[in-house]
Amino acid sequence: MIGRLIKSVDRLFGFTRPHKGFLSRRLPAGVGYWHCFGGITFTLFLILMVSGLFLTVHYVPSEHEAYASVRFINERVWGGRVLRSLHKWSASLIVVTLLIHMTRVFVMKAYRHPRELNWVAGTALFVNVLTFGFTGYLLPWNQKAYWATVVGTAMPGTVPVVGEAFVRLFRGSEDVTGITLLRFYSLHTHWLPMVSLVLLWVHFHMVKRRGIAGRL
Repeated sequence: MIGRLIKSVDRLFGFTRPHKGFLSRRLPAGVGYWHCFGGITFTLFLILMVSGLFLTVHYVPSEHEAYASVRFINERVWGGRVLRSLHKWSASLIVVTLLIHMTRVFVMKAYRHPRELNWVAGTALFVNVLTFGFTGYLLPWNQKAYWATVVGTAMPGTVPVVGEAFVRLFRGSEDVTGITLLRFYSLHTHWLPMVSLVLLWVHFHMVKRRGIAGRL
């Protein structure tokens, strides 16, 4: 049964068929500047990945050293302030460009068959980007980041029955502590990037397999 299911999914989405001429594709009529925001979003993602890797060289995910390490990056590391600003502004811009990209897809009805998997993967990427922003906001470990995380992680507590369990799951304890910081750092630098790479592969695979949707 599982084999039949895999074959059915493969017939629909063509996961196992090799790509030919991956970088070459035909552009349909109606493609314009609004179609560029997907590529801009991916470029910002690459900037965030590279700048984030360099920031981890000096950042220390500890409740006693996190804030000091951020100050060290800003004040002592050559180009550190520029690198951190690049990471910060790219994180803000990627939300804007992704919203524009998704709005264009929705308005032009490019989410319909046979591109429904593109829409699902793109929506998951949007949620992933927001989670990146939320987990990364705590990492400077200053007063603003701390109290914003206290409020943000308290919201699931309003869910009946399982709310308190969700709060403990996000925080790692009753309150926002160094455990929360380490948990958010792990999500931000390890788990979320891996999920993003898988979703991006699916998204690009379907763009190549189904082509770019023009004006409908």
